[in-house]
Amino acid sequence: MPHPKRKISKTRRDKRRTHDNLEFKQLFKDPKSGDISQFHRVNMETGMYRGVQVIDVKKK
Repeated sequence: MPHPKRKISKTRRDKRRTHDNLEFKQLFKDPKSGDISQFHRVNMETGMYRGVQVIDVKKK
């Protein structure tokens, strides 16, 4: 039976497996502003995260 000539390191194995579980980014529509953004991200236009103002945004 054939077998590997050298042991494959954990790093090399894991680098190869990184592409196995790629998925599309989860998006949602903000109920207040109507913008589409990713989960667990601050809305950079309004500075809001989960209904809380976390960044002071200067309006132009």
